[in-house]
Amino acid sequence: MKSQIFINLPVKDLTKAMDFYTKIGFTNNPQFTDETAACMFISDEIFVMLLTHPKFKEFIKKEISDTAKTTEVINSLSVGSIAKMNEMADAAINAGAQEPTEPKDYGFMEQRSFSDLDGHHWEVFYMDMSKFPQ
Repeated sequence: MKSQIFINLPVKDLTKAMDFYTKIGFTNNPQFTDETAACMFISDEIFVMLLTHPKFKEFIKKEISDTAKTTEVINSLSVGSIAKMNEMADAAINAGAQEPTEPKDYGFMEQRSFSDLDGHHWEVFYMDMSKFPQ
């Protein structure tokens, strides 16, 4: 079995969070979804677990980060084209996300940012290694 990654995010409103992530192209896996958590499928190896605050607290001893004041992590996701990058970022913004930074072009990589409804920071990017500086 290939390694998989499960990004666990605390959310204030599970239904709204599920709707948001569906609008940006993730798919819900009902097998791992109940009233306290939802598994959102990105690929065969990448999943986002949306957890209500009480459920999230079952796994930690520290306080949940206040994303209005701090950034607890940057979730970066590569996509297959600049068009896909813009499609996801635009869909996120249209679904209520904030765009905390301007788009960036590094020559070999372009990147857009958004903060979801709970303030979790995402970077979506396209990288063309043929343009990577030698």
